[in-house]
Order: sequence, then structure tokens, then C-alpha cells
Amino acid sequence: MRAAIYPGSFDPVTYGHLDIIRRASSIFDELTVSVLNNNTKTPLFSVEERVRMLEEATKDLPNVTVDSFSGLLIDYADRKGIHVAIRGLRAITDFEYELQIAQTNRKFSDGNLDTVFLTTSLEYAYLSSSTVKEIASFNGDISKCVPDFVAGLIYEKYGFSR
Repeated sequence: MRAAIYPGSFDPVTYGHLDIIRRASSIFDELTVSVLNNNTKTPLFSVEERVRMLEEATKDLPNVTVDSFSGLLIDYADRKGIHVAIRGLRAITDFEYELQIAQTNRKFSDGNLDTVFLTTSLEYAYLSSSTVKEIASFNGDISKCVPDFVAGLIYEKYGFSR
């Protein structure tokens, strides 16, 4: 069985993330979308909230499960028995960063973790969670960026009602 992990912060999940999830789920038999509990960042949403958002957003994909983890991806992947990580690329600057991470993960996993890169669909190439949060913090329209239910949760965090 071909299984992969798509790790990320997903703070919040965007249409770009969902594009990668849908495409990866059509390539792999099982896809685990894993929310990283990164203690070096101050997220808008808790890990539990991000997991719930992803579960709701992917409920129509039977081969997708949502999980969370702390620590190194290589350790998490080893515990899960998964040898492929999925990463999305929007631009060449993403590639430089992601290539270094992929090479490090492969080296430190003794070759047990490979990375598959999927380029973001052009319609989402501009999109990032940071941009979504910035627009929403000014009560701007994020309907082109995230599902409606996610937009509602974001606006709520910023004290806006829509």
C-alpha cells in the first residue's frame, strides 16, 4: 500500500492546501495530513482547531486521515511506517527551502523518507496562510482563499462577524 504524509502548519487551511491534499490523495492509497505543533510559532488556531478544520474540509476524501505531531517529521514518519512526505511548491523560493528540508530529512532518516513535490495549481500560486490572516485581520474578503466555514472561524478569531 502506498502511503504518504502531508505535514504542515495549516494555520489556517487554504484552498492551496486543499488542492495539494486532493491531488496527493489521488496518487497515494492513504494520505495522512499532519498538523505540526510548532512551538517556535504563535498560531492563530490551536492544533486541535486546525485538525478539526482539516477533518471537515477533507471529509469527502475517504483515504485521507488527519493527525497532529510534535518534533521531527522523520521520527513521526518512522512511527507511522510511512516513507513519503508531500510538499507543495508555489514558487522557486519555496523550492530552495523545501529542497534543503527534503535532503536533510532523507539524510537523517537514513534514506527512509523521500519527499514528493507537487506544484500548486496556478489559481492558488499567490496564496499563503499568512496572507489570508493579514487580509482577514483587516476584515477583508478571504472567500477566494478558504472554504466558507474556515473564513467564519478566522473572522471570529479577529472579532468580526460576517
